[in-house]
Amino acid sequence: MTRLYMRPSESSGEDGQIKTTTAEEGVDAKPDQEGPDPLAELQAGLSAAKSEAEQWRDRFLRKAAEFENYRKRVEREKGESIILAKSSVLAEWLPIVDACERALGSFSTIEETGGGCLEQYREGFYLLYRQLADTLARLGVVPIAALGATFDPNLHEALTREETVEHDENTVVEELRTGYMYRDRLLRPAQVKVAIRPQAPLRQSAGEKDV
Repeated sequence: MTRLYMRPSESSGEDGQIKTTTAEEGVDAKPDQEGPDPLAELQAGLSAAKSEAEQWRDRFLRKAAEFENYRKRVEREKGESIILAKSSVLAEWLPIVDACERALGSFSTIEETGGGCLEQYREGFYLLYRQLADTLARLGVVPIAALGATFDPNLHEALTREETVEHDENTVVEELRTGYMYRDRLLRPAQVKVAIRPQAPLRQSAGEKDV
């Protein structure tokens, strides 16, 4: 007769009942209160970042609009300033135009009457020249005093040189065209003639004799 023996692990225990283990028994019990939800925190942070980004965007758009308005205003004021400056300069020349018209009218009167005098012409044009010079002076334009001064390449333009012993070298001996300064700025240099020392005559060679 054959007997069957059961292993202790296969045995259900002393009471012969099968012992079962549930999944809940192998897992620790959950705490009463759960921690913060990471997903909820991430969504809240993303929402706050979007709100802050929108605020910075609105600020940027406002600043950009303000800068554009400022740029347009500056350009408009600059254009108006240029026009005003040109108008002021042009207004200074109108009396000279009037003087020229009067001079032309006097020529017609002299031709009709058959009279006239060269001295009157000279005096009239001299007065016109003085008026021009006074107008330039009021605008801040003054002539450069070049005659007798030492040559200065920043103010003078040497067109020719003259050998002379009557003046020091590099002295301006003649002013060919007047130069002008506007305040501290050079409008145009004075064209001048500059003195230089005469060159010494060439010495004769030892084999040459005077004729």
